[in-house]
Order: sequence, then structure tokens, then C-alpha cells
Amino acid sequence: MPEPTARVRNCDRSRIRVMFDLAQELEREGRDLVRLEVGEPDFDTPEHVVDAAAAAARGGHTHYTSNAGLPELREAISDTLVREYDVEHAADEILTTTGGMEALHLAVLATAEPGGEVLLPSPSWPNYWTQARLADAVPVEVPMPAPDYDLDADTVIAEMSDETSVVMLCSPSNPTGRVADPDEVRAVVDAASDHGAYVIADEVYAKLTYDRDPTGVAALTGHPDHVLTVGSCSKTYAMTGWRVGWLAGDPTVVDEATKVRESTTACTGSVAQHAAIAALTGPQEPVEAMYDAFRERRDYVADRLSDMDGVTAPEPEGAFYAFLNPDTDEASLPLARRLCEEAGVVLAPGDGFGAAGRGQLRLSFANSMERLEEGLDRLEEAL
Repeated sequence: MPEPTARVRNCDRSRIRVMFDLAQELEREGRDLVRLEVGEPDFDTPEHVVDAAAAAARGGHTHYTSNAGLPELREAISDTLVREYDVEHAADEILTTTGGMEALHLAVLATAEPGGEVLLPSPSWPNYWTQARLADAVPVEVPMPAPDYDLDADTVIAEMSDETSVVMLCSPSNPTGRVADPDEVRAVVDAASDHGAYVIADEVYAKLTYDRDPTGVAALTGHPDHVLTVGSCSKTYAMTGWRVGWLAGDPTVVDEATKVRESTTACTGSVAQHAAIAALTGPQEPVEAMYDAFRERRDYVADRLSDMDGVTAPEPEGAFYAFLNPDTDEASLPLARRLCEEAGVVLAPGDGFGAAGRGQLRLSFANSMERLEEGLDRLEEAL
């Protein structure tokens, strides 16, 4: 396996896990903690989706499906991509996966050359780093300019070379909540195409875009054949535990990814696939209600942080995260531990998302308004 170069930084997910484990330990001791570190909707899966899964299980739909997934689900995904994100892929250009995480892993395996570079505009989700290493590729962190960390095409393009296999783009961003500017996205994809590289578009939060209509990366460029789109039911439909996602793109790449999963997970759970069909094709009122709640929370969090002494944060434009820059010299993990132990508010250390996040904290507003108010009160007092 290639050794990391000097430009590589390990986005250490263990720092995030430390806070999760610490919070659980303190809760077992009876501490009242406001948990704002977890990136998971606090809503239950819509009832009609659960009913569809139960009906599928009772109806005997409990066997293997094709490696690529049920044809009905792939058609539903195809329709959703066109309707919601202006991204056009036929059903046979779509692979159903065990969550968006498997889609990302398979996409990297299918496109990253051994020793090739995977560019990670950061701060970024730490699993990208691991996925690159599992593909025998070299992850290269490309820090985006502070304080907003918006996608800067010139900075990304300057890192591209003949060694570049993949560029990862996540919009809306985990952890910053920022939405990439279409012109910047277009420039990155065009340059990647010139280098024969793929752009993997992590769009699991795309539906949670608050200030503009969501548009897929593949719809913004003249080189959609160099874009692999990753999506999921997890965030939009509050289905994190069902583990249903998808990979859409060049049929040659999708076919190679399908061959890999034949030897790993074989197929996404059949009952979960039926649940996903109901989610994508059924009533969308529950999705709209969750979106409205997240947007209300976003507005509240943004207002509170803008008025709070001792901390700044770029305004979240999507997802359910705010990326906090506290006015302190403390490193991310010690600061997060102190806030947890002394103030009872749990946040994710920013350096878990790369060197660009050092000294910062990620706040998830996937929690009730009541708990957000309490958590921000504690945070303000502590800082």
C-alpha cells in the first residue's frame, strides 16, 4: 500500500468516536447531556415506509435480489434523480447499495488507481480518507479557504495532476453545511475530465438545501460521464438504520462496482429495498415536514451563533451542521471534552474532519428545538 505523502493528513474519525463514547459513559452515570455530535435525523421513519417493509416481509419478499437491486427500486431512484436534482440516469446505470457509505466505497474502488491520488477538499467527512486507503490510493487533503470553507475550484485544480484519480465533492457539506457554488463545481469537473479523473459527488444531503433549489453535480457540467452520483435514503427519509443508498453514473464503472459487491454484500436487504421504494414513490408530506423542521432549526442556530460572543460560524446552507470556530487556543478534542464534561453539551471535534478543522467544532442541529435551545445556552455560557 502506498505510504502517505507529506501533503496527506489523516482525517481521524477516532476523535469523533471518542466524544460519542465519552457521552455514553457520562449518560450511564446519570448526566444530562445535550447530544449535538451525531449526524442523524431525530425523526422516525415515515409510517407508510414502515408499513411497506412489514408487508414485504409478510409477503415473502425476504430472499436475495439481483446484485444491482430490485428493478422497481432502480427505476424509482432514476425518477427521483431527474425530478429532484436534474440528473439523468437510466435504471441500468444505477446500483442499489447498502447505504451511501457502500456506494462511496465501491465508487472509489472502481475508479482510484493503486497509488493514484484522491483529492479531498476539506474539512471533509473522514470516511473518504479511509475509503481511499482501502483502494490502495493516496488521500490528499486540499484545505478550502477559511472562514467559510466554500469550494474553491482554483485551489482544487492546482492540486490536480496525472496522478489524480478521483476528486470527492460533498454538497451540502458535512461538516460545514455549505453548498458549493455551481460555477466552482463546473470548473472542478471540467479540470478532472481533462486529467482523466472522476468526480464522486456525495449528495446524501442534497434534498436538505435551504436557500436554493438542489441540483446534482452531474447536471452542472458538460462532462456528466466523469461524475459518479452517490445518494441515500438515510438523511432525507430518516432511514439511517435501513441502509439503502445508490451509485449512479458511467455504466462501465457501475458494472465494475456491481462485480465487487457480488463478493462482499451481494445485495441490499430485500425488505429495506421495498421500504425505499415506498419512500421514493409514496407520500412526500413527511419529508416536507422534516425539511421544514430542519430549516427552522437552521435559522435558529444561525441566529444564535451570529449573536454569540466567543464563537463564529459560516451560515449553514444545507444539511444539518454548523461548523464552529471558538475564540480559544484549545485544540478541538480537549475543548470538546471540556464542553462535554463541564457544560454537558456534546460536539464533534473539528480536526476529526482534517487539518483544516483544527481548533473547531461541528454542531449537529438534528435535535429538537428544545434541546437545541438548552445546548446553545450551555455552549454560550461555557465559551
